[in-house]
Amino acid sequence: MNSFWKYYSGEKVAPFPTIFIGGNHEASNYLWELYYGGWAAPQIYFLGFAGVIKFGNIRIGGLSGIYKSHDYNRGHYEKLPYNQRDIRSIYHVREYDVHKLLQVEEPIDIFLSHDWPVGITDCGNLKALLRQKPFFEQEIQEGTLGSRPAAELLAKLRPSYWFSAHLHCKFAALVQHEKDGPSTKFLALDKCLPGRKFLQVIEIESGPGPHELQFDEEWLAITRKYNAVLPLTTRSANYSDVHLDTEQCHEFVRNKLQTRGSKPFEFVQTAPCYNPSHPVANGVFHGCYKNPQTEALLQFLELDYLLNKMPESKGA
Repeated sequence: MNSFWKYYSGEKVAPFPTIFIGGNHEASNYLWELYYGGWAAPQIYFLGFAGVIKFGNIRIGGLSGIYKSHDYNRGHYEKLPYNQRDIRSIYHVREYDVHKLLQVEEPIDIFLSHDWPVGITDCGNLKALLRQKPFFEQEIQEGTLGSRPAAELLAKLRPSYWFSAHLHCKFAALVQHEKDGPSTKFLALDKCLPGRKFLQVIEIESGPGPHELQFDEEWLAITRKYNAVLPLTTRSANYSDVHLDTEQCHEFVRNKLQTRGSKPFEFVQTAPCYNPSHPVANGVFHGCYKNPQTEALLQFLELDYLLNKMPESKGA
């Protein structure tokens, strides 16, 4: 259980607001509760399977999971309790979440992905990288080292900064999107272990504040527009069933935020806190939880709660 339970229980509190995305080592059942994003613990905010949030006037976007081509065009078909295949496929990136991020038009300052955008190695010191990780060479030559959807998002969104992890080494790159056009500073960091390059402090200019997390109007409008086609079987989303107008979604969200305010909903514990004096029973399924933050967000957006909806058959 390591140490996260101490933050979830409130025994410890993160000293600074912390924003994270999922990779391939998180508790996917808990992150699914917070599919749209939310506080995983006090001061620790999950961006969701895909999401955009504001910190002051800085817009931060992210895509959770890792890319596997065989699952990319499937829906989020996994249902608790996960079997041995589902426990891995649940964190594979899906086209639906990428599609929503591709609708973002307003500038993004920072973007997070777990795996690297494919082709990013062409924009940094490749020789130094291969001295450190020579076994990357074949995948780089084949164009398979990294995530194709992340590369698509990088080309479309052109954020000022892009941060990744996953490949357990530090690597920096500068992506020039067009001649004399905007550029993206890319940075991947190593595993969080002694003697490894897992931390770098970067100063980014921001407005006068308040420096706190706030919902992003454009992202909530995108969420409202596409929620009805959230795919919950192996079939991909059917975008022809999207009937909401983009500008009307913006206006709806803008009015809602003006009335309620833009702070995310408060953290609420769902599962009982881990007790280190009591052993954890492996393989025991304790059920799934509806996270009150997710319920509150969907009620705010006047959307149906779909996450635990069971299709007629799992392979439908």
